[in-house]
Amino acid sequence: MSDSETTLRRTPLYERHVAAGGKIVPFAGWEMPVQYSGVIEEHRAVRGAAGLFDVSHMGEIHVAGPGAEAFLQGLTPNDVTALTPGRAHYSAFLTESGTYVDDLLIYRLGPEELLVVVNAANAAKDFAWVESHAAGAEGVEVEDVSDRYALLALQGPEAVAILRPLARVSDGGALDEIKFYHFARGTVDGAEALLSRTGYTGEDGFELYLAPEDAPRIWDRLLEAGAGAGLIPTGLGARDTLRMESGMALYGHEIDDTTTPWEADLGWTVKLEAGDFIGKDVLVRQKEAGIERRLVGFEIEGRGIARDGHEVFDGERGVGRVTSGTWSPTFEKALGMAYVPIGLAEPGSSMEIDVRGRRLPARVVKLPFYRRPR
Repeated sequence: MSDSETTLRRTPLYERHVAAGGKIVPFAGWEMPVQYSGVIEEHRAVRGAAGLFDVSHMGEIHVAGPGAEAFLQGLTPNDVTALTPGRAHYSAFLTESGTYVDDLLIYRLGPEELLVVVNAANAAKDFAWVESHAAGAEGVEVEDVSDRYALLALQGPEAVAILRPLARVSDGGALDEIKFYHFARGTVDGAEALLSRTGYTGEDGFELYLAPEDAPRIWDRLLEAGAGAGLIPTGLGARDTLRMESGMALYGHEIDDTTTPWEADLGWTVKLEAGDFIGKDVLVRQKEAGIERRLVGFEIEGRGIARDGHEVFDGERGVGRVTSGTWSPTFEKALGMAYVPIGLAEPGSSMEIDVRGRRLPARVVKLPFYRRPR
């Protein structure tokens, strides 16, 4: 059923988006802002200053109990036992075939308490999948807590300076001391928050987990505090171009139930030595045999933009398809990602992409396209 045939949900910030002139579109069952001032301007603001995103549509699953760690260890390929309270990591739910149910973040809230953050489009499916596996597990309680959270992402080189005067960390530490993929409990302008130094843009910044009723005021307060530093509201359009420049996978594009972590260049999330997990046997065999295709980055040589679904050619032979493609506001050229045979996956390899019957020459380049200055 399409979004037009269903009742679309709204985040607690919907009225703020409308008031700011956001262009509202259906996305994953929600009414979300795709842009405000424009994708290119918003993209460049995040790269050069800061952008504020509403990502409250994401799903959250609470997993608790004495068996919580072991449960998630068997459900995901990354090593949950390595997470101490205050740390998070990127991982996945995998099928028995080693392909993606979804990609996700896991936060260790306490010794027996973890929070799993999943994609909006898959939230209901993911919770049903987790719940079905928990039915046979001892000492585990799982709960869909998505409605308890609003989620703001403050991203860009000025993000820390903007947030610092407003944030207080509960243990008395400094905001700056929160390391990448770590988090802390605290407050933002007096509102209780989980302050997570993560993001989906390739820039430094924080994701702020708030009570839904606090989100509109904190949204306003952040924009007010960051106005002098160049902070602007930023929509899903720029979020997509930013993540693509940074070589980050998007479910339904780079990863899905036909792709494995080895193929998606996400093998670093798979810890085979950490124990058994769903799909492990297949991944072990695939690693031993070697993969036949791999996700690569490419740039178009000349004019034209390749988009999702366009076919990749090696000579006259169709060899793959584009998973994401756009014009890059940072590099001012057309970039994209595609799955190609291993023989074509080395940087510098030439290929062609069929764009509405016209073959565009392209060259494989190393991912990510963009790395932020340190």
